[in-house]
Amino acid sequence: MKILQITSKVPYPPIDGKAIATLNLSKSFRELGHEVTILAMNTQEHYLNPEDLPEELKMLFKWHLVDVPAKTSVSGALWNLFASKLPYNAESLISLNFRDKLIDLLQKEDFDVVQLEGLYLCPYISDIRLFTKALIALRAHNIEHEIWKRKMKQATGLRKRYVSIISHRIKQFEHDYINQYDVLIPITSRDGKIFNKMGNHRPVHVAQTGINPGVFFPDHTKEKFPSLFFLGALDWPPNQEGLEWFFEHCWNPILEKCPETELVVAGRNAPSGFIKKLKLPNVNFLGEVEDAYEFMNAHAVMIAPVLTGSGMRVKVVEGMAMEKSIVTTTIGTEGIPTTSGENIILANTPEDFSEGVIRLLTDQQYHRQIGENARKFIEEKFDNQVIATNLIDFYKRNL
Repeated sequence: MKILQITSKVPYPPIDGKAIATLNLSKSFRELGHEVTILAMNTQEHYLNPEDLPEELKMLFKWHLVDVPAKTSVSGALWNLFASKLPYNAESLISLNFRDKLIDLLQKEDFDVVQLEGLYLCPYISDIRLFTKALIALRAHNIEHEIWKRKMKQATGLRKRYVSIISHRIKQFEHDYINQYDVLIPITSRDGKIFNKMGNHRPVHVAQTGINPGVFFPDHTKEKFPSLFFLGALDWPPNQEGLEWFFEHCWNPILEKCPETELVVAGRNAPSGFIKKLKLPNVNFLGEVEDAYEFMNAHAVMIAPVLTGSGMRVKVVEGMAMEKSIVTTTIGTEGIPTTSGENIILANTPEDFSEGVIRLLTDQQYHRQIGENARKFIEEKFDNQVIATNLIDFYKRNL
């Protein structure tokens, strides 16, 4: 099959959930013998010099990177608020240059499947229909309006009002594009059910963000125990909110019981204001780390205090694959059918979260057992080759 994957950001380097989800599936398509073309917006916020793409990736796929400003600002947000009915994050990704490149590709090549990586690419569906008979698949990485609805619960004052407006606009945007695609590919079964309640009647196939277990090599000889770590993109508001909640409600109780514990925080693009908030007792901020897996190997207990967001947390899947014991919330494990106390620790209150961390830090055998069970769980449920094979079979049935 010839597959065109369209994405609103270059899926390299694979250092955030969407990039990992996109690139992992692209690789598995190629391993299964299919031809993959990637058309990506190269935005100012996530700009990549095409020369920085590794040679092995250049050889695997046909790449087309299109410069799209997609620049957001306070003034732009205010203008959008009063002069448009579209959500700001969707409007910023509408580009004539990108549309022209898309049309040019569709006129020059015949694709079997055009896979849209996310809701905000849906405005291009009408153009795709004009120039190809390919199956159009929307790969929904999350329920977009749900992210903003959850943000609204955390916000206060004027920010709460603004987030409420954006949440409403995004929900309407999602409704406007329901059923305009041919097939729907949610990341989780939960998201698929929500889309169906919203009115979807197109064929649905759940394709989680999978991994190749063979590239994850846990090495407990490098692990410092006890130790605590966080790993995630720090320009993503849900990660900032979760860490702020953790520091406000959980960190002091943990230090009271485990005074020697150090929390190491790693993540890219942390705003300067947020970095100041990390200047706390026993907190070590590293910024972006060169090798995420080596970083995981060096530390024991992982925290993922997720209060908002939607879809699936890829870093949780990767942490489990690295045999880490993890404390997270039920939102943090959405789409990952874990069992608390067996292969992860789920905690939604500050008291439970603190207690979960303390038990893992003070019981190495329990920490190790949770991690080993986590690895077995990922090997059974999230093998990317199996996920990609099932998705290709689904596409063939619907062509």
